[in-house]
Amino acid sequence: QVQLVESGGGLVQPGGSLRLSCAASGFTLDNLDIGWFRQAPGKEREGVSCISSSDGGTYYADSVKGRFSISRHNAKNTVYLQMNSLKAEDTAVYYCATSIRAQSTTWSMEHEYDFWGQGTQVTVSS
Repeated sequence: QVQLVESGGGLVQPGGSLRLSCAASGFTLDNLDIGWFRQAPGKEREGVSCISSSDGGTYYADSVKGRFSISRHNAKNTVYLQMNSLKAEDTAVYYCATSIRAQSTTWSMEHEYDFWGQGTQVTVSS
């Protein structure tokens, strides 16, 4: 079965950390660009971060730069999103998605991604 599964979400206090995982089954992530998106209640889905398959380059939304870090572990067929110094405004459902063409100017555009996971809820609250 071909699927992407996000995990690692949960409830965390402001200032805390979470590590999200995006695991693939039925296909390999090695040659794919992987993006993380999030959607807060009442808001549009937005790009959070992306890691390129070609050169390992990483991209981040301004709102998370310096706090979030994306990485990949090809042997585990998994991409991670380390989230530190979490804020209430980071509360959202987080999704990972695959692309074969993400670039520095387009990585945050949903239509550049072909296959999506079901999402994991992240809630930042005291």
